[in-house]
Amino acid sequence: MRKAIIAAFVALFAGPAMAAGGGGTLVSPAAGWSFDGPFGHYDKGAMQRGFQVYLEVCAGCHSMEYIAFRNLADLGYNEAEIKAIAAEYEVQDGPDEEGEMFMRPARASDRIPSPYRNDNEARANNGGALPPDLSLMAKARPNGADYIYSLMLGYTDAPEGVEVADGMHYNTAYPGGLIAMPQPIWGDDVEYSDGSPTSAEAISADLTHFLMWTAEPKLEVRKRIGVAAVFFLSIFLVMSYFAKRRIWAQLEN
Repeated sequence: MRKAIIAAFVALFAGPAMAAGGGGTLVSPAAGWSFDGPFGHYDKGAMQRGFQVYLEVCAGCHSMEYIAFRNLADLGYNEAEIKAIAAEYEVQDGPDEEGEMFMRPARASDRIPSPYRNDNEARANNGGALPPDLSLMAKARPNGADYIYSLMLGYTDAPEGVEVADGMHYNTAYPGGLIAMPQPIWGDDVEYSDGSPTSAEAISADLTHFLMWTAEPKLEVRKRIGVAAVFFLSIFLVMSYFAKRRIWAQLEN
C-alpha cells in the first residue's frame, strides 16, 4: 500500500520538465508556469498567443508533425475557426484516378504541414542544419519549459576567448553555447489582438506555454487523476492502519 501511494505521489508531482541537465543556463518567468505543480493547468489565452507566435515566427522553419488542426480545439478554437486555419494550408493527397498525387486545401483532420518537402530541402535552406520538429520539444529536452524559454532569451555576445564560426550564434541556454538558429524573438515580433504584452519575455513565455501543450496535451487530465488517486489511496492507508491495529490488538489479548 505504501509503495502504491509513493508511486501515485511521484506521478502527481512529477512536473512537465524532465530531470535537470543539458549544460546550459536556464531561467524561468518570474510568475512561474501555470502548469507546474499537482494542480497545474494550461492557460488557453497563453496557448492561443503561443500558437500565433509559432505561426508568425517559427513555422517558416520548424514543423509540428504530431499536431492535427482539430487538436487546436484544446486551445479554445471552435470548429469554424479550426476550418479557417486549416484552409490556409495545402496538403498532398492522392493518388487520384490517374495515379497522380495532388494538392488540396487542408482539413481539420490533417496534421499541420511541414514547411519543407523533405529533410534535404530543410538542410539546404538552413545552412546544412536540420530545424527540429517542435511537437515534442518541451519533453525532449531536460527541464523542457525552462529550456525553451531560456533558449529564446539566451542570445548574447560570446564570452572573450570563445570563437563563433560563420552561421553560428552564441546562446547561454544551449549546451556548448553555439547554436545554428538565429535569434528568433526580439520583442514586439507579433501583435496580439487581446492587447497582451509583446516583450521578448512575454512572447517567449507564450510560445513555451503552447509548446508545452503540444508535448503533453493530456497534462491536466493526468494531474486530476493523480490528485484523485492520492486522495483515495490516503483513505485506504488510514483504514488499513486502523484495521491492522485492531487485528493485532485481538491477537495480543
